[in-house]
Amino acid sequence: MRPARDRWRTRLAVFGAACLGIAGCNTADPASPPRTDAGRFASDVAFLRQHTPVVLLGDASGGAAQVAVAPAYQGRVMTSTIGGSSAPSFGWIGRAAVESGKRQPHMNVFGGEDRFWLGPEGGQYALYFKPGDPFDLDHWQVPGPIDWDSWPVESQSPTEVRFQRRMTLVNHAASTFTIDVDRTLRLLPRDAIATLLGEPLGSAVRTVAFESSNTITNSGTAAWQPESGLVSVWILGQFIPSADTTIAIPFAPGPESTTGPIVNDAYFGKVPADRLAVTPSAVLFRGDGRYRSKIGLSPSRALSTAGSYDAAGHVLTLVQYTRPADAREYVNSMWEMQREPYKGDVINSYNDGPPAPDKPPLGPFFELETSSPALRLAPAQKYTHVHRTFHLVGPEAELDRVARAALKVSLDELKKAFPADRQ
Repeated sequence: MRPARDRWRTRLAVFGAACLGIAGCNTADPASPPRTDAGRFASDVAFLRQHTPVVLLGDASGGAAQVAVAPAYQGRVMTSTIGGSSAPSFGWIGRAAVESGKRQPHMNVFGGEDRFWLGPEGGQYALYFKPGDPFDLDHWQVPGPIDWDSWPVESQSPTEVRFQRRMTLVNHAASTFTIDVDRTLRLLPRDAIATLLGEPLGSAVRTVAFESSNTITNSGTAAWQPESGLVSVWILGQFIPSADTTIAIPFAPGPESTTGPIVNDAYFGKVPADRLAVTPSAVLFRGDGRYRSKIGLSPSRALSTAGSYDAAGHVLTLVQYTRPADAREYVNSMWEMQREPYKGDVINSYNDGPPAPDKPPLGPFFELETSSPALRLAPAQKYTHVHRTFHLVGPEAELDRVARAALKVSLDELKKAFPADRQ
């Protein structure tokens, strides 16, 4: 059997080949900066509305913050903005897949800042491989309910939209899961943002923040057991990369002999030293969209916050999520028959890039991902995973104070983490 990292590389190579089959897919020189022509909120919303319905969440008090939600893309948040004359757009949108309007093999790369998935991806309890299928790209398929299907709007207000969806999935071990999903997206008011971050926001700081509350219910007749497979809520956010963006994931201290490794960088092969750094309090990772790589933190290391800083745009992005202090079982998504299927990571970050020489990137984009614990739910039992996204734009002195509190690092550390020549 090939090493897991080789199978991940195969997956990425096929992604690149699939990208070539989509009209308009980004085929730019991977060494060149990511495109910026779609970096304005009004432009992104106008584009989306040409191809799919859009629900806009706006501040009822008259604020400029807005969030764009696509019901036809499983109720995902596509992008958001702080508003104003420049009106930046913070989410990465897969324009090629959106414009195509055709179902793509394996996965529809629509993008979005907050999309709902379920884990595990690989392993003997995988939800992305049929029973008996090998763990390779030819057989990998994101289940339709979380990849292609439209989710009906259950209720809506100016600042909130709710979706409900029932789905039946079969894992690699032939276990059947009937799952009811109740997903609510809400725009967060400014005073709530300061409370959640534990830091006051200066008057010069402009911000948009939203949360997804994702409740899943075991709607079947049997309890979910480890021996037949457990599932987890998996929320992924895709963001616009840049050569000036550094990702930061703070971690719990402790010796590796007892607390375990600080970071897992074995997903796609070891991350080069000029792309991954570990400070005494946080893992730093490039978010430039130029080198495919992924990292993760285990339950013994993960805290409840992660983020990134775009030094050129003065944009601090933060992610908070539900992190039960006593949870230790998290699904393992590696593409192999696993010895420890419930020793997966809690939080992940992915940086896109060319899957192979002369192959285009999937985006490019970078991701911040969070997961719930592996869920042992009895019939009718529920679990809710909350995932929040914050974007703050303003003077560095103000943002630095928030970054130190939330990410345990200064903006200066983030800006100097990697060599200035970011190739």
